[in-house]
Amino acid sequence: MKIDIPGNGPLEIETIILDLNGTLRVGGKLVPGVAGRIEELRKKCKLVLFSGDTRGDAAQLAKELGIDFTKTTTGQDKVKEAEKLHPEFCAAVGNGLIDLELIKRVRLGIVALQGEGAHAKTLLTADVIVPNVNDALDLFLDEQRLIATLRE
Repeated sequence: MKIDIPGNGPLEIETIILDLNGTLRVGGKLVPGVAGRIEELRKKCKLVLFSGDTRGDAAQLAKELGIDFTKTTTGQDKVKEAEKLHPEFCAAVGNGLIDLELIKRVRLGIVALQGEGAHAKTLLTADVIVPNVNDALDLFLDEQRLIATLRE
């Protein structure tokens, strides 16, 4: 998807990288509304789940959501995998310290606060901060929201 941001130029996002724990899931449960939004977003761009798979079910969840899964156990793993996806055309949504370097590396970094909170360093590095993952996904479903946030 290509979005013209007034005063900031074009923003081209081909892939959205999603974190699992604390982002798509809180307390081990998928945040209500996420599955439907992901289904809609799959029509616009590629979605990838990066997770250390703490609960052992990330691959199955990704399959159910119809998105790719890559196991990443460290922040450096996330950056290394993002490099394969052309990070200048990626957005990332996360919340933890493990997401810090990824948020720095991609074109658009988004932090979702939610029930598990967000690490302060990651929060201060993000381009956009939203209260929850659904708001993050909605930025791409209704591009006017993203334009309103990023325009100069």
